[in-house]
Amino acid sequence: MARKLYSDAASALDGVLFDGMTICAGGFGLCGIPERLIDAIRDAGTKDLTIASNNAGVDGEGLGKLLRTRQVKKMISSYVGENKEFERQYLAGELEVEFCPQGTLAERCRAGGAGIPGFYTKTGVGTQVAEGKEVKTFDGEDYILERGIRADLAIIKGWKADEAGNLIFRKTARNFNQPMATARSASPKSRKSCPLAASIPIRSICPASM
Repeated sequence: MARKLYSDAASALDGVLFDGMTICAGGFGLCGIPERLIDAIRDAGTKDLTIASNNAGVDGEGLGKLLRTRQVKKMISSYVGENKEFERQYLAGELEVEFCPQGTLAERCRAGGAGIPGFYTKTGVGTQVAEGKEVKTFDGEDYILERGIRADLAIIKGWKADEAGNLIFRKTARNFNQPMATARSASPKSRKSCPLAASIPIRSICPASM
């Protein structure tokens, strides 16, 4: 069995990170974000990242740390407020942004993990969200095609873990962590067979059935 537990975030990410990779990051606002893994990515200096996340963090916290160090090339998010550095980079043309409705983002990650390349949704029909996307009519109603998201790495935060890599989450910290965890895909540039990293703040073991 491949090793599932590591002594620290840097060890868990060793051999996984590479410039230009796509990362799915769990968390909602600052709740349930993988702080230690974000710090480890910052310290590693990995750049030109595309990050799919519900939000872009705030100045100096969460993904805001990676924005401050200019390691992010593109954000796929549904909410990007409360981050002045994000705003500055976006308005200056230094950061590419793909806005995505919150429910659509969750489903895109879930679909990617389920091997579904795309799906149709009414969300965003007739708005800027639909620009450049295929529109199809079902039962007289228009739907737009959204693509599933597959990532090179998923970083999430769990409350407890067992040695097999099973996780349980602390209350609302489950939020986007579960769909982001499934959106990962093996990368030929990665030496590890399971590119999923979880930040576990409590070093206790839960039953494998959990």
